[in-house]
Amino acid sequence: MKLHFEPNLDYQLQAVEAVCDLFRGQEICRTEFTVTMPTTKAMQIPGMESDLGIGNRLTLLDDELLKSLHDIQLRNGLPPSGSLASGDFTVEMETGTGKTYVYLRTIFELNKRYGFTKFVIVVPSVAIKEGVYKTLQITEEHFKGLYAGVPFDYFLYDSSKPGPVRNFATSSQIQIMVVTVGAINKKEVNNLYKESEKTGGEKPIDLIKSTRPILVVDEPQSVDGGLSGAGKSALDAMNPLCTLRYSATHVDKHQMVYRLDAVDAHDKGLVKQIEVAAATVEAAFNKPYVRLLKVENKRGTISALVELDKLTASGVKRKELAVQDGDNLEMVTGRAIYADCAVGEIRVEKGREFMELRFPGGEQFLKPGEAYGDVDILAVQRQMIRRTIREHLDKELRLRPQGIKVLSLFFIDEVARYRSYDAAGNPVKGEYARIFEEEYRRAARLPDYQTLFGEVDLTHAAEQVHNGYFSIDKKGGWSNTAENNQGNRESAERAYSLIMKEKEKLLSLDTPLKFIFSHSALKEGWDNPNVFQICALREMGTERERRQTIGRGLRLCVNQQGQRLRGFAVNTLTVIATESYEQFAENLQKEIEQETGIRFGIVEEHQFAAISVTTAEGEPVPLGFEQSKVLWEHLKEQNYIDSNGKVQESLKRALKEGTLVVPEPLTAQLDQITAVLKKLAGRLEIRNADERRQVLTRQAVLHSPEFKELWERIKHKTTYRLQFDNEKLVESCIKALQQAPPISKTQMQWHKADIVIGKSGVEATERSGAATVVLDENNIELPDLLTDLQDRTRLTRRTIHRILTASGRLNDFKRNPQQFIELAAEAINRCKRLAIVDGIKYHRLGDEHFYAQELFKEKELTGYLKNLIPVQKSVYEQVVCDSGVEATFADQLEKNLAVKVYAKLPGWFRIPTPLDTYNPDWAVLVEQDGEERVYFVVETKSGLFTDDFGDKESAKIECGKAHFKAIGVGETPARYVVARSLDDVLKTASVQP
Repeated sequence: MKLHFEPNLDYQLQAVEAVCDLFRGQEICRTEFTVTMPTTKAMQIPGMESDLGIGNRLTLLDDELLKSLHDIQLRNGLPPSGSLASGDFTVEMETGTGKTYVYLRTIFELNKRYGFTKFVIVVPSVAIKEGVYKTLQITEEHFKGLYAGVPFDYFLYDSSKPGPVRNFATSSQIQIMVVTVGAINKKEVNNLYKESEKTGGEKPIDLIKSTRPILVVDEPQSVDGGLSGAGKSALDAMNPLCTLRYSATHVDKHQMVYRLDAVDAHDKGLVKQIEVAAATVEAAFNKPYVRLLKVENKRGTISALVELDKLTASGVKRKELAVQDGDNLEMVTGRAIYADCAVGEIRVEKGREFMELRFPGGEQFLKPGEAYGDVDILAVQRQMIRRTIREHLDKELRLRPQGIKVLSLFFIDEVARYRSYDAAGNPVKGEYARIFEEEYRRAARLPDYQTLFGEVDLTHAAEQVHNGYFSIDKKGGWSNTAENNQGNRESAERAYSLIMKEKEKLLSLDTPLKFIFSHSALKEGWDNPNVFQICALREMGTERERRQTIGRGLRLCVNQQGQRLRGFAVNTLTVIATESYEQFAENLQKEIEQETGIRFGIVEEHQFAAISVTTAEGEPVPLGFEQSKVLWEHLKEQNYIDSNGKVQESLKRALKEGTLVVPEPLTAQLDQITAVLKKLAGRLEIRNADERRQVLTRQAVLHSPEFKELWERIKHKTTYRLQFDNEKLVESCIKALQQAPPISKTQMQWHKADIVIGKSGVEATERSGAATVVLDENNIELPDLLTDLQDRTRLTRRTIHRILTASGRLNDFKRNPQQFIELAAEAINRCKRLAIVDGIKYHRLGDEHFYAQELFKEKELTGYLKNLIPVQKSVYEQVVCDSGVEATFADQLEKNLAVKVYAKLPGWFRIPTPLDTYNPDWAVLVEQDGEERVYFVVETKSGLFTDDFGDKESAKIECGKAHFKAIGVGETPARYVVARSLDDVLKTASVQP
């Protein structure tokens, strides 16, 4: 199998643009003018190279960088940075959304735009290092196709083989070095800081410093070691031009330029839907149960927080209680089963915490998380393995016919419980392996799964479908994973290398392996897109561990052709956990709040800044930070939020009922404002696997004459062509360029500061005297304007020449070439985007191309109890509603006698558009006065005007109108309408088309 990479995902391109736009106005560094290792000082070209190698070069002033940073933050709705505190810039992307692809593509884009060639990727672990290297290998052909075959080298830094570092410093091609922080953060140990013959007698660090590399830090919270930690110091020692920091869980958020958080990723369908199969033990109160949660010392009073089964007015309940040395647990719980059980010594020393539990016949020292008198843990784990196998096989029944390989992942507490070795070194199955094979054979005999096992030899199949991935020691045996010394790192490297190399093989239906057991090898760095079940047979100790565990299965799945598939109907990750579904969701949300800074239920002043508004000249611009604050104040005055921004119940009601009041000038932006507030007022939705239901078709409606009439009018497929009025496009481009902002010459910024040398160190304090001076550059080498704009706009040289000449602004090109090229490209591309929608023409395909009515029975539809509404007139027995607007509309359809039949159009009903496929909401048949029938395709929105939607959504709606117009046949074709409610549809029905 060969994985396919999608080059035009808008959220990934936005992340790339956010970084690249930081350097707008930077002149292109042309490597052909550099000389490697000159023999005399006279041969050196100032600024382009150092004594040791060819380097990146930055010509922008801090003020210019800060302005670009503010523009990017405004565009992306992020709080503005007060000043340019450092060269660190942060990109936050949720796990599973293609973070590695984004920063690799950013490297190529920075080279294309500005000529930067030296890049160092710093990662925290061997796992991520191997993952990045694997991604570089499988994307090499993809990136060469996107970037005109640009040559590039990449390598893993090996402290025992520093030779490639010399080539890194002296080559004029793109150079990408991948290194773990463990290889650079100890000056007294790491070879990076020692002279070597393999680098020509130079210290590798000096060669790297000379290039002024752009650093890409993957998971910086694990690399830095704190703001002043060894990792951060090692990064600074490389003398970077800038540092780009990528993670889903940043601790220190330096000057953020892009953010795609957990809520955004879920809302946009960029990761799998998460559901939880929760295993909670009930009515198990037959032993004296004690679990130690934590010990603490408060003002000299030492106590322990424990979980006990306490007698309450409503029966025995499991409760968290504080106890002290000497407490009698029979008295504490009110239950005789705890007779003679008492608390002994409690130790709070960090790293050595325990609580002594005394009971008849002995004592036990419990560490935090350990329990006494619990149910048989192995019995619980057997049930979890059984449930995982069932969930796996259920998905396999649905997804295997679509060419999708289903994988399941088990996290275990100890390797020996899966596999151990006898005295002769032969592998022996552990209890987890034995239980798995017993349960797998049992499931294979069930009638539900006979189609999967018809010709399978069950005597051997159970052994072939599971395997373990653990650290591999030098003898080839498995061991628990740790990277705390060089030997363990080498063991980990052997395991990770194997895992990464077999990534595509695992996705093939020809490979029998489907169930993977791991200790911690498959933590950060390993993401197989087809993991559909995750079962933790060990405690998820912290929320961070919980989120890392889930992260292994968030990526959208691929089929046998390596193509990424979308939609929650296919992409659902089932987590098998030993805590209630509510606890799981609450703990996961706590972690997201702690790690990402999302404050659920809090509205902040800057959060409306990126909302698009239209100027008097018809140009879309961001609302801005000042107006965002005005809107925030309005929400406070309306008592939608309190003085701290906390969401009030009145706002939740207004959002649910569609009665939100916004200032008069912003009524056109109501939909955008509502979308922001819904995200902030809501919670991250985690589904309950036990509430998942298959939605059945209602045969009486599906085969009714009315539905057949409706379906005949909407079932046909189309293709589209883009037809431009070239003259009109050229005229709009000329006008846009004429009205674009003025171009300034290169500037130099003066600053004055007082230098004070005292016992505390040297301190610089800026004082008045700052000034800006225009530089008159007469020796600027003008780039090839037509070729550059042709690359950026895809228009012909003749057309670009016409636009530039007629605009009358060619003198601006001489004033500041780079700024003019960027301005012209942006103006032309904006006009092109508007022309796409105006110029699209749909054509109905032949009669043999249509969506068959039988697909309603053949394609499975699932939903969850919370969003399923029982209905009578629909082609399905229940409607799956994704929003309050849809739920209200479904209710109106059911209650109105004029509506005869309808369907919430399923995900497989899609219309092609230049921007992605489009799935309309509803198909409705309305009967007027008991005679005339009117047929509708309805898109439900909370507003009716295209200004209320984003550009992309508006464009898709226009494409929907054009599609249904093209397939309209007969006297009563289906009409496409955008509606807030059924009343809007009925008003349209009364108007002749």
